[in-house]
Amino acid sequence: MTDLSVKPSSDLAVRTVVGLAMVTVALGALWLGDIAFWLFTTLLAIGVVREWAGLVGVDRATTRMMMLVLSVPLAIMCPLAAGPNFFALGLIFGAAFFIALVTRHDMPAFGMLYAGLPVLGLLVMRSEPRGLLFCFWALGLVWACDVGAYFVGRMVGGAKLAPTISPNKTWAGLIGGIVIATLFAVILHVMSGLPWRLLLATPALAILAQIGDLFESWLKRRAGVKDSGNLLPGHGGLLDRLDGVVPVTPIAALLVIAPKIQGLF
Repeated sequence: MTDLSVKPSSDLAVRTVVGLAMVTVALGALWLGDIAFWLFTTLLAIGVVREWAGLVGVDRATTRMMMLVLSVPLAIMCPLAAGPNFFALGLIFGAAFFIALVTRHDMPAFGMLYAGLPVLGLLVMRSEPRGLLFCFWALGLVWACDVGAYFVGRMVGGAKLAPTISPNKTWAGLIGGIVIATLFAVILHVMSGLPWRLLLATPALAILAQIGDLFESWLKRRAGVKDSGNLLPGHGGLLDRLDGVVPVTPIAALLVIAPKIQGLF
């Protein structure tokens, strides 16, 4: 006879093992940088746009076209090509415009931005002299926020954050996620000299990560599915794990290069 009480701990164990494996691979690619990090982020973007296409209900031919069109700006961002720059940014928006013209729908086009802009943001940050720290901060604050929101939400409970979109999320979890993400940034500031502007922006970015999570939950409810995919045991699809990273990384990149942008004016 199966003890049903064992299932939650078993699921948590699977989630933990797979989660640690994903973080290890991501940090390994981040540490190597250059082509390895570009290849890693590019593969993620192709997977993300594929899952996005499934959620917004486009056919297989359109899905393949979206993946092919997105591969153009992704290829341009390779360190052996032009790299992450304004030209790549223009190509990402151009890809979105092209898909909008072909499909005559905004959601497939928005998916090109959803998948392409985070890659540009990550590669821009990694190309900076202190790029390893900046990328670790941007990714780490999302991970810290997710962990804090999950455990604080389970322990405290209380009022629901958005019950019609994601019934399990609570206001306590949101606050816990913000606090843990901010503490993570404080540690990086003290130990590695994370700039003040990035530390002070961390709470707002943690909120943005949670908004990204809710947006992806809305997409899944709209599509009538529980997960965006089944690639990651215990986690679902890539979108289920990257929903907070997507909105945070482009804004984080802008904050990182803000002094350079100010120098242009």
